[in-house]
Amino acid sequence: MYHKTIPYRVFSIFNNVFLTILSVLCLLPLYHLLMVSLSASAPANAGLVTFWPIGFTLEAYAKTFDNANFLSSLWVSVERTVLGTGLALVVNTIAAYALSKETRVFRARNIYLWYFVITMLFSGGLIPGYILILKLGLMNTLLALILPGLVAVFNIILLLNFFRTVPKDLEEAAFIDGAGHLQTFIKIYLPVSIPVIATVSLFMMVGHWNSYFDGMIYIRDSEKLPLATFMQTIIVQADMSKLDPEAVANLSQRTIRASQIFISALPILLVYPFLQRYFVTGIVVGAVKE
Repeated sequence: MYHKTIPYRVFSIFNNVFLTILSVLCLLPLYHLLMVSLSASAPANAGLVTFWPIGFTLEAYAKTFDNANFLSSLWVSVERTVLGTGLALVVNTIAAYALSKETRVFRARNIYLWYFVITMLFSGGLIPGYILILKLGLMNTLLALILPGLVAVFNIILLLNFFRTVPKDLEEAAFIDGAGHLQTFIKIYLPVSIPVIATVSLFMMVGHWNSYFDGMIYIRDSEKLPLATFMQTIIVQADMSKLDPEAVANLSQRTIRASQIFISALPILLVYPFLQRYFVTGIVVGAVKE
Protein backbone atom coordinates (compact mmCIF):
# COMPACT_ATOMS: atom_id res chain seq x y z
CA MET A 1 0.00 0.00 0.00
CA TYR A 2 2.87 2.37 0.79
CA HIS A 3 4.22 2.06 -2.74
CA LYS A 4 0.83 3.03 -4.22
CA THR A 5 0.40 6.34 -2.41
CA ILE A 6 0.46 9.54 -4.45
CA PRO A 7 3.41 11.11 -2.55
CA TYR A 8 5.49 8.00 -3.16
CA ARG A 9 4.66 8.01 -6.87
CA VAL A 10 5.55 11.70 -7.16
CA PHE A 11 8.83 11.10 -5.37
CA SER A 12 9.59 8.06 -7.54
CA ILE A 13 8.95 10.00 -10.76
CA PHE A 14 11.03 12.96 -9.59
CA ASN A 15 13.83 10.66 -8.44
CA ASN A 16 13.92 8.76 -11.74
CA VAL A 17 13.91 11.98 -13.79
CA PHE A 18 16.66 13.50 -11.65
CA LEU A 19 18.87 10.39 -11.86
CA THR A 20 18.30 10.15 -15.62
CA ILE A 21 19.37 13.77 -16.13
CA LEU A 22 22.38 13.24 -13.87
CA SER A 23 23.39 10.11 -15.80
CA VAL A 24 23.11 11.94 -19.12
CA LEU A 25 25.25 14.80 -17.79
CA CYS A 26 27.89 12.32 -16.68
CA LEU A 27 27.93 10.52 -20.03
CA LEU A 28 27.84 13.60 -22.27
CA PRO A 29 31.55 14.51 -21.90
CA LEU A 30 32.59 10.98 -22.80
CA TYR A 31 30.16 10.92 -25.73
CA HIS A 32 31.47 14.28 -26.96
CA LEU A 33 35.01 12.94 -26.67
CA LEU A 34 34.03 9.98 -28.86
CA MET A 35 32.51 12.28 -31.48
CA VAL A 36 35.67 14.42 -31.55
CA SER A 37 37.84 11.34 -32.02
CA LEU A 38 35.71 10.29 -34.99
CA SER A 39 35.84 13.69 -36.68
CA ALA A 40 38.25 15.22 -39.18
CA SER A 41 41.04 17.42 -37.89
CA ALA A 42 39.74 20.80 -39.17
CA PRO A 43 36.31 20.78 -37.47
CA ALA A 44 37.84 19.25 -34.32
CA ASN A 45 40.42 22.03 -34.06
CA ALA A 46 37.76 24.66 -34.78
CA GLY A 47 35.55 23.34 -31.97
CA LEU A 48 32.65 22.64 -34.32
CA VAL A 49 32.03 19.07 -33.18
CA THR A 50 29.14 18.70 -30.73
CA PHE A 51 26.94 15.60 -30.76
CA TRP A 52 27.75 14.21 -34.19
CA PRO A 53 31.10 13.62 -35.91
CA ILE A 54 32.01 15.98 -38.74
CA GLY A 55 33.98 14.40 -41.54
CA PHE A 56 33.71 10.90 -40.07
CA THR A 57 37.05 9.08 -39.98
CA LEU A 58 38.74 6.33 -37.97
CA GLU A 59 42.21 7.60 -38.75
CA ALA A 60 42.82 8.78 -35.18
CA TYR A 61 42.20 5.27 -33.84
CA ALA A 62 44.34 3.74 -36.55
CA LYS A 63 47.23 6.03 -35.64
CA THR A 64 46.67 5.40 -31.95
CA PHE A 65 46.96 1.64 -32.35
CA ASP A 66 49.99 2.11 -34.58
CA ASN A 67 51.72 3.99 -31.77
CA ALA A 68 54.11 1.55 -30.06
CA ASN A 69 54.39 3.72 -26.94
CA PHE A 70 50.62 3.79 -26.46
CA LEU A 71 50.29 0.03 -26.92
CA SER A 72 53.14 -0.73 -24.51
CA SER A 73 51.61 1.58 -21.90
CA LEU A 74 48.23 -0.05 -22.41
CA TRP A 75 49.76 -3.49 -21.84
CA VAL A 76 51.60 -2.29 -18.72
CA SER A 77 48.32 -1.00 -17.29
CA VAL A 78 46.58 -4.29 -18.06
CA GLU A 79 49.38 -6.23 -16.34
CA ARG A 80 49.37 -3.89 -13.38
CA THR A 81 45.60 -4.00 -12.95
CA VAL A 82 45.27 -7.78 -13.23
CA LEU A 83 48.32 -8.66 -11.13
CA GLY A 84 47.80 -5.86 -8.60
CA THR A 85 44.12 -6.63 -8.08
CA GLY A 86 44.75 -10.37 -7.78
CA LEU A 87 47.58 -10.06 -5.25
CA ALA A 88 45.72 -7.41 -3.25
CA LEU A 89 42.62 -9.59 -3.04
CA VAL A 90 44.64 -12.50 -1.68
CA VAL A 91 46.43 -10.38 0.92
CA ASN A 92 43.45 -8.28 2.00
CA THR A 93 40.93 -11.12 2.23
CA ILE A 94 43.29 -13.27 4.32
CA ALA A 95 44.04 -10.33 6.63
CA ALA A 96 40.34 -9.52 6.92
CA TYR A 97 39.49 -13.13 7.76
CA ALA A 98 42.01 -13.18 10.61
CA LEU A 99 40.94 -9.77 11.95
CA SER A 100 37.26 -10.74 11.82
CA LYS A 101 37.79 -13.32 14.57
CA GLU A 102 36.98 -12.54 18.18
CA THR A 103 39.77 -11.95 20.69
CA ARG A 104 39.19 -15.36 22.30
CA VAL A 105 40.14 -16.93 18.97
CA PHE A 106 42.81 -14.43 17.89
CA ARG A 107 44.20 -12.81 21.03
CA ALA A 108 46.39 -10.26 19.25
CA ARG A 109 43.53 -9.15 17.02
CA ASN A 110 43.11 -5.65 18.51
CA ILE A 111 46.84 -4.96 18.35
CA TYR A 112 47.04 -5.85 14.67
CA LEU A 113 43.80 -4.01 13.90
CA TRP A 114 45.07 -0.77 15.46
CA TYR A 115 48.37 -1.27 13.65
CA PHE A 116 46.48 -1.30 10.35
CA VAL A 117 44.18 1.61 11.27
CA ILE A 118 47.11 3.86 12.24
CA THR A 119 48.43 3.56 8.69
CA MET A 120 45.19 5.18 7.48
CA LEU A 121 45.93 8.24 9.63
CA PHE A 122 49.69 8.52 9.21
CA SER A 123 52.04 7.60 6.39
CA GLY A 124 55.79 7.60 5.94
CA GLY A 125 55.57 10.21 3.20
CA LEU A 126 56.69 10.45 -0.39
CA ILE A 127 60.45 10.65 0.14
CA PRO A 128 60.73 7.64 2.53
CA GLY A 129 58.57 5.65 0.13
CA TYR A 130 60.82 6.56 -2.78
CA ILE A 131 63.96 5.65 -0.78
CA LEU A 132 62.40 2.32 0.19
CA ILE A 133 61.60 1.39 -3.41
CA LEU A 134 65.09 2.50 -4.44
CA LYS A 135 66.84 0.45 -1.73
CA LEU A 136 64.76 -2.64 -2.56
CA GLY A 137 65.89 -2.42 -6.18
CA LEU A 138 62.35 -2.09 -7.50
CA MET A 139 62.83 1.13 -9.45
CA ASN A 140 61.62 0.95 -13.04
CA THR A 141 59.78 -2.34 -12.42
CA LEU A 142 56.14 -3.35 -12.38
CA LEU A 143 56.35 -4.30 -8.69
CA ALA A 144 57.12 -0.68 -7.81
CA LEU A 145 53.60 0.15 -9.00
CA ILE A 146 51.93 -2.75 -7.18
CA LEU A 147 53.59 -3.39 -3.83
CA PRO A 148 53.20 0.08 -2.18
CA GLY A 149 49.40 -0.13 -2.43
CA LEU A 150 49.06 -3.86 -1.86
CA VAL A 151 47.46 -3.53 1.59
CA ALA A 152 44.42 -1.22 1.60
CA VAL A 153 43.06 -0.83 5.13
CA PHE A 154 39.72 0.56 3.97
CA ASN A 155 39.13 -2.58 1.90
CA ILE A 156 40.21 -4.78 4.81
CA ILE A 157 37.64 -3.09 7.06
CA LEU A 158 34.90 -3.65 4.48
CA LEU A 159 35.87 -7.30 4.16
CA LEU A 160 36.20 -8.05 7.86
CA ASN A 161 32.83 -6.45 8.65
CA PHE A 162 31.27 -8.58 5.94
CA PHE A 163 32.97 -11.72 7.26
CA ARG A 164 31.45 -11.01 10.68
CA THR A 165 27.98 -11.29 9.16
CA VAL A 166 28.62 -14.89 8.05
CA PRO A 167 26.65 -17.21 10.37
CA LYS A 168 28.90 -18.87 12.94
CA ASP A 169 26.96 -22.11 12.49
CA LEU A 170 28.54 -22.55 9.06
CA GLU A 171 32.03 -22.16 10.47
CA GLU A 172 31.35 -24.46 13.42
CA ALA A 173 29.90 -27.12 11.09
CA ALA A 174 33.04 -26.94 8.96
CA PHE A 175 35.27 -27.34 12.03
CA ILE A 176 33.23 -30.33 13.22
CA ASP A 177 33.73 -31.95 9.81
CA GLY A 178 37.49 -31.60 10.28
CA ALA A 179 38.14 -28.47 8.19
CA GLY A 180 40.85 -26.05 9.25
CA HIS A 181 40.86 -22.29 8.98
CA LEU A 182 42.21 -22.32 5.42
CA GLN A 183 39.55 -24.73 4.17
CA THR A 184 36.84 -22.81 6.02
CA PHE A 185 38.05 -19.55 4.52
CA ILE A 186 38.12 -20.91 0.96
CA LYS A 187 34.98 -23.08 1.01
CA ILE A 188 32.71 -21.17 3.41
CA TYR A 189 33.66 -17.50 3.58
CA LEU A 190 34.73 -16.72 0.02
CA PRO A 191 31.65 -18.17 -1.77
CA VAL A 192 29.22 -16.17 0.40
CA SER A 193 31.30 -12.98 0.16
CA ILE A 194 30.99 -12.40 -3.58
CA PRO A 195 29.25 -8.97 -3.22
CA VAL A 196 31.93 -7.39 -1.04
CA ILE A 197 34.76 -9.05 -2.98
CA ALA A 198 33.33 -7.69 -6.24
CA THR A 199 33.05 -4.23 -4.66
CA VAL A 200 36.61 -4.28 -3.34
CA SER A 201 37.86 -5.61 -6.68
CA LEU A 202 36.23 -2.69 -8.46
CA PHE A 203 37.93 -0.23 -6.11
CA MET A 204 41.30 -1.86 -6.72
CA MET A 205 40.90 -2.08 -10.48
CA VAL A 206 39.89 1.57 -10.84
CA GLY A 207 42.70 2.62 -8.51
CA HIS A 208 45.38 0.75 -10.45
CA TRP A 209 44.05 1.75 -13.86
CA ASN A 210 43.77 5.46 -13.08
CA SER A 211 46.94 5.84 -11.01
CA TYR A 212 49.51 8.01 -12.76
CA PHE A 213 51.63 9.69 -10.07
CA ASP A 214 53.58 6.59 -9.00
CA GLY A 215 54.49 5.94 -12.63
CA MET A 216 56.01 9.40 -12.84
CA ILE A 217 58.11 8.70 -9.73
CA TYR A 218 59.21 5.09 -10.06
CA ILE A 219 59.34 4.46 -13.83
CA ARG A 220 62.19 5.85 -15.91
CA ASP A 221 61.76 4.12 -19.29
CA SER A 222 58.96 5.44 -21.48
CA GLU A 223 58.03 1.94 -22.69
CA LYS A 224 57.33 0.88 -19.09
CA LEU A 225 54.99 3.75 -18.24
CA PRO A 226 51.41 2.80 -17.30
CA LEU A 227 48.71 4.20 -19.54
CA ALA A 228 47.51 6.83 -17.03
CA THR A 229 51.03 8.25 -16.74
CA PHE A 230 51.45 8.18 -20.51
CA MET A 231 48.18 10.09 -20.94
CA GLN A 232 49.16 12.60 -18.26
CA THR A 233 52.41 13.24 -20.08
CA ILE A 234 50.92 13.98 -23.48
CA ILE A 235 47.75 15.75 -22.29
CA VAL A 236 48.55 17.68 -19.12
CA GLN A 237 52.21 18.33 -19.83
CA ALA A 238 51.53 18.67 -23.59
CA ASP A 239 54.59 16.53 -24.33
CA MET A 240 53.94 15.06 -27.78
CA SER A 241 57.39 13.51 -28.16
CA LYS A 242 55.99 10.07 -27.32
CA LEU A 243 53.57 10.20 -30.25
CA ASP A 244 54.27 9.16 -33.79
CA PRO A 245 55.56 12.29 -35.63
CA GLU A 246 53.67 11.31 -38.78
CA ALA A 247 50.42 11.01 -36.83
CA VAL A 248 50.91 14.41 -35.26
CA ALA A 249 51.65 15.97 -38.65
CA ASN A 250 48.68 14.48 -40.49
CA LEU A 251 46.07 14.57 -37.78
CA SER A 252 44.81 16.98 -35.19
CA GLN A 253 46.37 16.57 -31.76
CA ARG A 254 42.88 16.95 -30.37
CA THR A 255 41.47 13.97 -32.27
CA ILE A 256 44.44 11.78 -31.31
CA ARG A 257 44.16 12.76 -27.66
CA ALA A 258 40.40 12.18 -27.72
CA SER A 259 40.82 8.69 -29.16
CA GLN A 260 43.46 7.80 -26.58
CA ILE A 261 41.39 9.12 -23.67
CA PHE A 262 38.34 7.19 -24.86
CA ILE A 263 40.32 3.97 -25.27
CA SER A 264 41.87 4.37 -21.82
CA ALA A 265 38.43 4.84 -20.22
CA LEU A 266 36.78 1.99 -22.12
CA PRO A 267 38.03 -1.02 -20.06
CA ILE A 268 36.60 0.30 -16.78
CA LEU A 269 33.33 1.20 -18.52
CA LEU A 270 33.07 -2.37 -19.79
CA VAL A 271 33.89 -4.00 -16.45
CA TYR A 272 31.73 -1.84 -14.20
CA PRO A 273 28.28 -3.07 -15.45
CA PHE A 274 29.17 -6.66 -14.53
CA LEU A 275 30.14 -5.68 -10.96
CA GLN A 276 27.55 -2.94 -10.40
CA ARG A 277 24.85 -5.29 -9.09
CA TYR A 278 27.15 -6.28 -6.23
CA PHE A 279 28.31 -2.75 -5.50
CA VAL A 280 25.53 -1.47 -3.21
CA THR A 281 25.25 -4.74 -1.29
CA GLY A 282 28.99 -4.91 -0.73
CA ILE A 283 29.23 -1.32 0.48
CA VAL A 284 26.21 -1.47 2.81
CA VAL A 285 26.92 -4.84 4.40
CA GLY A 286 30.69 -4.34 4.55
CA ALA A 287 30.43 -0.90 6.12
CA VAL A 288 28.03 -1.83 8.94
CA LYS A 289 29.12 -3.78 11.96
CA GLU A 290 26.46 -5.89 13.63
